[in-house]
Amino acid sequence: MKVVFFGTQPYDRESFDTINNNGAYGFDIVYHHSHLTPDNAVLARGAEAVCIFVNDTADAAAIRRLADEGVRLIALRCAGFNNVDLKAAAACGIGVVRVPAYSPHAVAEHAVALLLALDRKVHRAYWRTRDGNFSLHGLLGFDLYGKTAGVVGTGRIARALIGILKGFGMEVLAYDICPDEEYARTAGITYVTLDELYRRSDVISLHCPLTEQTRYMINADSIARMKPGVVLLNTGRGQLIHTEALIEGLKRRRIGAAGLDVYEEEAAYFYEDTSDRIMSDDVLARLLSFNNVLVTSHQGFFTREALDNIARTTLDNIRIFASGAPLVNEVRFEA
Repeated sequence: MKVVFFGTQPYDRESFDTINNNGAYGFDIVYHHSHLTPDNAVLARGAEAVCIFVNDTADAAAIRRLADEGVRLIALRCAGFNNVDLKAAAACGIGVVRVPAYSPHAVAEHAVALLLALDRKVHRAYWRTRDGNFSLHGLLGFDLYGKTAGVVGTGRIARALIGILKGFGMEVLAYDICPDEEYARTAGITYVTLDELYRRSDVISLHCPLTEQTRYMINADSIARMKPGVVLLNTGRGQLIHTEALIEGLKRRRIGAAGLDVYEEEAAYFYEDTSDRIMSDDVLARLLSFNNVLVTSHQGFFTREALDNIARTTLDNIRIFASGAPLVNEVRFEA
C-alpha cells in the first residue's frame, strides 16, 4: 500500500523507515518536505493514504483534491486535528485518524523547562557568561515552592505536568469543561472557575484543545483578570493566545514572562531554517524582542520516545485501515 507523507523532516523519515522496515508493515512510503496544500495535493496520486502534521493544510479544497487522486485516509502523526476539515473529509468518504498520545511526559517536561528557564533567567545567564559577564543584575528569580500554578485542561499532558509541579511543592488549581473530581482528590488539586484560576495563579499553563470556544481564550480581557506578573506557558496550540494582546500584557507588565512552544502563525517559520531571511512577521519579531519571552519551535513532542510512539501508532492506524477493521483512533465530524 502506498502512503504519501507531507511536511517531513529527516528525523521523520528516519523514525518511520526504521519502524516500517523492522515492524513488518511493508508500506510503500513516499516523503515530501513540502506541506500539504490544495495546490500540491496532486503529489498523493496513486496513494490510498496520506500522512500529515500540524502545519499541513487539509482544508476542504485540499481534501477534495486528495479524494480526486484516490486518497481514502488522512493519518495525522500528531494529536491535534484542528487543521483538518472533518466535514469535508466525511463528505468525500475519507477517514481521519490521529495519534492521541505519543509522550505526555515529553510535552509536560518541556513546559517545565520553559518555566524554569524563564524564572531563573537561564537563557540570559547563558549568553552573559559566554561573553565573560558574570553579573547577577537582572537575573533575580523566585521559588516555585509554595506558589500557585493554574493548569487549563486536565488531559494526559496536563496530568503529567501536575505531577511535576506538585513535586516542586506548588499548589495546583485546574480548570476543565469536564472536571474529574476523583482525579482531583487523588492528585491533590482543586478544580476552580477560569476567573479564579486567572486571579490566583502565579503560573498558568495551557493544555486544552483548540476549538471555537477556546480560540483566543487568552486575550486582553482574560489578561486583565490575571495576577500581575504571572508566567504564561503554552505548549498546546498557538491560537489559544491572541498574540497582540499578549504583547500588550508584556509591555504593561501584567504578564511577567511567557514561554511559548507554539505560535498562532507558526506555519511560515517553525521547523524551517529562516536565519538567512528578513522576518516579515512583525508580531513574531516583536514577541522575540522581549527578554522575558522564550519561544521554541513546537518541539515539546521532540524526544526519541515520542518519535518512536508517533511512528508506530501512525503505521498501526494505517494498517488497521488497510485491513478493513474499525479505525481505533478515528476522529469524525460532529455537527
